[in-house]
Amino acid sequence: MRLAFISDLHGNIHALTAVKRFLSEHIVNQVIVVGDLVGYGASPGPVIDFVKREGWVTGLGSSDMRVAMELGDRADRKGVADQVLNWTKKMLAPEQVDFLRRLPPGGRITTPIGRVRYFHGSPHDPEARLDLMAQERELEALAETLGARVVVVGGSHVPFVRVIGETTFVDPGSVGLTLNHEPGADVAIVDCVGRKPKVSLHKVTYDFASSAFDIMAWNLPPVIADVIRTGRMG
Repeated sequence: MRLAFISDLHGNIHALTAVKRFLSEHIVNQVIVVGDLVGYGASPGPVIDFVKREGWVTGLGSSDMRVAMELGDRADRKGVADQVLNWTKKMLAPEQVDFLRRLPPGGRITTPIGRVRYFHGSPHDPEARLDLMAQERELEALAETLGARVVVVGGSHVPFVRVIGETTFVDPGSVGLTLNHEPGADVAIVDCVGRKPKVSLHKVTYDFASSAFDIMAWNLPPVIADVIRTGRMG
């Protein structure tokens, strides 16, 4: 059983279409989106429609929640992320907002090696951030609580794998706004066969110049275009 995990799509349709081409060449049983379809990128509506059309299993991200739910309103904030989220709210059709609103905070998958759990931030809060560099005993306790052999989280925009005891922790990185100092779209593939899961992290090339151009064309903060082109913040 082979699962593909992607996260933090952030309205980048150029990156997302490249990921689909990549996955067509690396046969997987299921694609799981670990939240944040919107935010930062210039194509939030097309990204939502794309994921919906593909029928990929999808969880709620923190940016999705901020856009879709009244409790997430931060109109008084002036950071780059908040500027784009306020713009995103104006760009989405009601049915696209409704799609985000209906997303679950995470999920679980039963595989031949055991349970796989995924969520954007923490099991019940997309805005919380699970620190995969935390002390081993903290992550061991979480793995025991979840009863999971694989735990997949998003939000850092940096691909990462850590094995603690019998549990493998994975952050697939970001499709739309990677921050590991190399432009491209991040994908994690988890092979759930044998005694232990096997995780491979991939960097998918795409037309990031066009994504950066879209940012500028919509008068979104130019720093986002810089991050897309370089894979680094600042």
